[in-house]
Amino acid sequence: MRKHHGKTTAAVVMVSALALAGCSGGSNTAGGTEPAACEPSTEPVDLTFTTWVPGMDQVVELWNEENPDIQVTVQTGPNGNSGTYQNFFNQLQAGNAPDLGQIEYDALPNFRVQDGLENIAACEGIGDAGDQFIDWTWNQVTFGEEDAVYAIPQDSGPMALFYRADLFEQAGIEVPTTWEEYATAAEQIREEGGYITNFPRSDVNWFAGLVWQAGGEWFSNEEDGWEVNLTGEESTQVAEYWQGLLEDDLVSTLPSFSDEWNASFNEGDQWTWVSAVWGTSTLQSGAPDTSGKWAVAPMPQWDAGQSAAGNWGGSSTAVLKGSDHPYEASQFALWLNTDPEALALANELGGLYPAASAGSELEAFAGESEFFGGQAVYDVFAEASNNVDPEFTWGPTMTQTYTDVSDGFGAAIGGESTLSEALQNGETKTVDALKAQSIPVVE
Repeated sequence: MRKHHGKTTAAVVMVSALALAGCSGGSNTAGGTEPAACEPSTEPVDLTFTTWVPGMDQVVELWNEENPDIQVTVQTGPNGNSGTYQNFFNQLQAGNAPDLGQIEYDALPNFRVQDGLENIAACEGIGDAGDQFIDWTWNQVTFGEEDAVYAIPQDSGPMALFYRADLFEQAGIEVPTTWEEYATAAEQIREEGGYITNFPRSDVNWFAGLVWQAGGEWFSNEEDGWEVNLTGEESTQVAEYWQGLLEDDLVSTLPSFSDEWNASFNEGDQWTWVSAVWGTSTLQSGAPDTSGKWAVAPMPQWDAGQSAAGNWGGSSTAVLKGSDHPYEASQFALWLNTDPEALALANELGGLYPAASAGSELEAFAGESEFFGGQAVYDVFAEASNNVDPEFTWGPTMTQTYTDVSDGFGAAIGGESTLSEALQNGETKTVDALKAQSIPVVE
């Protein structure tokens, strides 16, 4: 599902509120917790599941029809950082959280570090379910811990290069396969009166996807605490690259997903978009006049011949701490994210690109796309998903990190600072925030 935008500092409030409530028993480091006891109930069970995916109630109805003794009620809320995560933490504090909740990968460490998730590894079929999912998504829900599974992967956002095939052909510009070629194409496109793409201020998780592709990592969870490194070699490389494009006026700086931003694609002012698989629907709805003119290629590479990809977005289905029925909840979560009929309907109604490895075989992701000039675009994203580094780790205060870096990006776009300085400032504030919440930091 598309990553949502307009993030706030809610995560800081959420972490602090739960910490002050004395919720304990979890681990701030990679030590892990023992799997919860997981035995099936001897009586009928009612579960609650909170999500923001459109049409999920219809997907869940498939389960309810086949499982009369395990009924699931869907509760719909706003996307995570717009209210649902805040509600989860309030409910965890009060002891009345839903049995299951949708949680994005970059928010899972926030819940993990505050002991808000059940370790369902001991539940039937869960501990060995990893081979049913794309490797990197499974790592996101286990945090690399032994005997630990804290959620079931739901969807993912592998990244590729959307580009206006017609404009490139008309201008005689080669579609870039490396970032060096991309910069050259940016100059050529600017001479044609357009922009190769848009650099967003608010989509720091998009920028993180570029760092992910480059082999960088902003966080690592060590035995003695969290290591924060937003200014490593790869992050600096990506920042300096885009800083150069900004300074040379080779990229626009429109607010992402605004009417003006959509119009720039619809009118041919933007020639490419390095984005996630959910961008297929974003372009179709935002730039309908360009149908048949787009194509998709792998992300440009830092070194010719490589095939690395980044990821932007994706969620999991987690069993929240305190559920009276972790066994039944885990079985539902596994079914929801592996059953072919459920996956197909979730894609049709909610636009989810499944994390299940069998998802790419669904009819919804087969065949040619009229909007993309008859190309089988999902083949490109399926390959990209296999080329995402599985070791990338999110930190426990990502929303605040996003906000701090976004502020710095805004200053850089205005010529008052640089992207590298924004990352340095974000790193400093992230470390300060972790310390303020008594979360161990390795320095």
